[in-house]
Amino acid sequence: MDYSLSITAANSQIRGFFANTRETAETARKNYNTTPVVSAAVGRLLTGTAIMGLMLKNNKDILTVSLKGDGPMQGIIATADSMGNVVGYAYEPHVVLPLKSNGKLDVGGAIGAGHIHVIKDMGLKEPFSSTLPLISGEVAEDLTRYFGVSEQTPSVVALGVLVDRDLSVKHAGGFVVQLMPEASDDVITKLETNLKTLDTVTNMMDKGLDPKGIMNTVLKDLNPVINETREIRFLCKCSKERARNALVLIGKDEILDILDKDGKANIHCHFCNSDYKFSKNELLELVKEVD
Repeated sequence: MDYSLSITAANSQIRGFFANTRETAETARKNYNTTPVVSAAVGRLLTGTAIMGLMLKNNKDILTVSLKGDGPMQGIIATADSMGNVVGYAYEPHVVLPLKSNGKLDVGGAIGAGHIHVIKDMGLKEPFSSTLPLISGEVAEDLTRYFGVSEQTPSVVALGVLVDRDLSVKHAGGFVVQLMPEASDDVITKLETNLKTLDTVTNMMDKGLDPKGIMNTVLKDLNPVINETREIRFLCKCSKERARNALVLIGKDEILDILDKDGKANIHCHFCNSDYKFSKNELLELVKEVD
C-alpha cells in the first residue's frame, strides 16, 4: 500500500509529508507502457501532486499540476484530491533519450523549457491559479520554487522514481518539508545541515528506508512527530456512465453528426487510458433521451 506520513517537527516549526508511491507510479506506467524517462517524470509528479493534495482542507477540493515544455514529452499532468487519490499521465508516453552524464534519466530534457501550472479548485467563484517558468523540468525543483514564490512558504521538495531492469517501477516516493513562519534560526540551520549530506530519495529507498526512515534522516535532531498516515492511490473516477453523460451534454445535433459520420463513438480517458465504446444503437437511444 502506498501512503504518506503527515508530520511536524521542532515543536511545530516544521511540517512535512513523506510518501511511498511505488504502486501509484507503477499503475501509471502500466496504463501507457511508458518508457523509463516518462515513468520517472510521471511518477515524480504523481508523488508531488498527491502530497500537495493532502494539504488541501476540504474533501471536495481538487488540485491540478502540469509541467508543459518544448521537449519531446511535451508535458505531464496530475490531479489529486485531499483523500489521497491521484491520477496523471504524459502527453507523449514513449519518449527515449540518452542518460545524462551522471547516469540519471533526463526528465528535464524530456520536458524541455516551459512552465509549471498549478490550479486549486476549492469551491470558490474562481479557482486559484499560478504559472511560473520551469527551472529545470525535473519536477522537484519546480515544485520547490512554486511553494516559495506562489505560496510564500520556504519548502524542500525531493522526489524520486527508480526504474528496474524489466522497466517496472522499483521504487517511488518523496517528501515535502516546509518551514513555518515562526521557525528559528537554529532550526533552519539544523535542517540545512541535514540536507547538505542527504542522499537521493531512490538511493535511500533502495537501501531499505521507508518513509519513517527517510523522515528520521531528513529531520535528525529535530524531534519529528507523526500526526497522520494517509493512503495514496492511483484512482481514476472515469466510467461508461460518465462517458455517457458527456455525450448527452454535447447535445442531440452533435450525436446525430457522430452517427452520420462514424455510426459509433469512442470516449477516451487520458488519465487511465481507458476507452468507452458506444454502438449505433446506444447512440440512437441517447438521441431519444436528449430529445
